[in-house]
Amino acid sequence: MPNYSLAIFDFDGTLADSFPWFIASLDQTSEHFGLNRVQPDEIESLRELSSREALNHLRVPMLKLPAISVYMRNLFAEGIHDIPLFPGASETLFALHEAGVKLALVSSNTENNVRHVLGPAADIVDHYACGSSLWGKAEKFKSVLRTLRQSPARTIGIGDEIRDIDAARKAGLSAGSITFGYNSRKALAAAHPDFLFDDYDAVKRAVLD
Repeated sequence: MPNYSLAIFDFDGTLADSFPWFIASLDQTSEHFGLNRVQPDEIESLRELSSREALNHLRVPMLKLPAISVYMRNLFAEGIHDIPLFPGASETLFALHEAGVKLALVSSNTENNVRHVLGPAADIVDHYACGSSLWGKAEKFKSVLRTLRQSPARTIGIGDEIRDIDAARKAGLSAGSITFGYNSRKALAAAHPDFLFDDYDAVKRAVLD
């Protein structure tokens, strides 16, 4: 029997290799909203920061954040054909599905965007919780548990950011962190997830073995 009956995945930076797109889109977003531009030498240091710390560093007004999120989701939709899944991501989802693990996807991105990038793997995801939320990611996790009637003790949340670890903890889930997404391995390790995944084979071992 698998170690977990449900795996809840983040999308951007966890399954989709969208960080290069994110960096490329920052200049356009900054110009549109009159924000400080990100300098090339700042990029690696941003990977050490939590989402809130990064927003503070870039001096993004919180009142503008909802509009910025919508703007960037629209940019994502326009550039969707240039955003791939990480190698091995689709194969991992199919391996978990075939082993009887339920799959859910929680993302601030739109379900249409997510499904497009997932391709054939989109059809094996049992539940999507996409779009922005007033209550945060932890509440989305709890909603997924209720919908799929799963126990927190048998569920793992897998993401690429410090906030994903925090949300999993608040929802009572195990927390697994992909180390090649937004936050650096060092920053993720400092937040003490249950698992650090340097590749998708490590994901399969943690969930299935």
